Amino acid sequence: MQAVEIKKGIYWVGVIDWNLRNFHGYQTSRGSSYNAYLILDEKITLIDTAKDTFHDEILERISSVIDPAKIDYIICNHLEQDHSGSIPSIMAKCPNAKIYTCFPNGLKNIPKFYGDLDYTGVKAGDSLNIGSRTLQFIPVPMLHWPDSMFTYCPEERILFSNDAFGQHFASVQRFDDQVDFNVLMYEAKKYYANILMLYDRQAKKALEDVANLDIETIATGHGIIWRKHIAKIIANYKKWSADETTEEAVIVYDSMWHSTETMAKTITEAFVRRNIPAQLYDLKENHISDIVTEILTKKYLAVGSPTLNNNMMPTVASFLCYLKGLSPKNKSRLTFAFGSYGWGGQSIGQVEDELKKCGFSIWLDKISIKNIPAKDELTKITETILQK
Repeated sequence: MQAVEIKKGIYWVGVIDWNLRNFHGYQTSRGSSYNAYLILDEKITLIDTAKDTFHDEILERISSVIDPAKIDYIICNHLEQDHSGSIPSIMAKCPNAKIYTCFPNGLKNIPKFYGDLDYTGVKAGDSLNIGSRTLQFIPVPMLHWPDSMFTYCPEERILFSNDAFGQHFASVQRFDDQVDFNVLMYEAKKYYANILMLYDRQAKKALEDVANLDIETIATGHGIIWRKHIAKIIANYKKWSADETTEEAVIVYDSMWHSTETMAKTITEAFVRRNIPAQLYDLKENHISDIVTEILTKKYLAVGSPTLNNNMMPTVASFLCYLKGLSPKNKSRLTFAFGSYGWGGQSIGQVEDELKKCGFSIWLDKISIKNIPAKDELTKITETILQK
């Protein structure tokens, strides 16, 4: 387990989680990494750690550079355990180290995680001299926890961004110019959609806070480090946090006996005839976190469910619950509900109610068809979308 030097005297000492496939309901098909960084200076400084289950690996990487006992400072940019979980194991090796965390939320909460250690709270405008380098602290509350912060080193032009700009992406490569750019940007988009979409306002504020910094490297908390495509990832964060959408549609559904599926396909084709590109997702075959990634930048959303036991299908309910948790109330999506039913038909109204709770605008009245859709009923759906 060797450290990787990312700049002279600055090392990546994190861990790669090749087998991670689920992160709080978000499907992580490419695994992830928990990035930590070691700075060799007059005061040896560790920025972030990793899950406690990987503490041996992070300590081994640190030991490939220095004796962990020589660490003077540990910067905790974020308390979530995938970034801070190894603090007790590392502190056992360097008991005289000081831990710096965001004031007030980090300082208030970190003892509840790790007990009585040497903690110091830092706030906006505070800095820490570690020798030839300075670390400046930039709180970014609710991106995506109250204690979250960035750490910036002006001498090296590095922004240690923790969760912001990250991706769940396991790779032996460390930099953005060493991996497939399209895959990398998709995973960055997926990360934003599933972790940060709820916090658009906080993301905008964070972008403002770093707008005047001279950034040559963004050292993320997950995935790949940015050094070539910094302008592109920042531009995308500006677009995503501004809720900018394209004239495209996403159609999501589940079906029991293909009736709602037939409606979904008709709706998809109607959007295409209207010259609006559309994507169709069967919830039995597609993971909700992949669907949400597409919804992030698409203007139209149609959601369909048959009625099962006086309710929507469980897959649809799960999807809408997940989506509602991510959706700020200022979303400008245009949406509608549809579905088939045998007798009660309650599901279509329930779907529409949940879409309203997501903060979306109802574009069409809910579309419901009893039993198997007839040709004229499908034609009416097409005409309704074409004439809207």
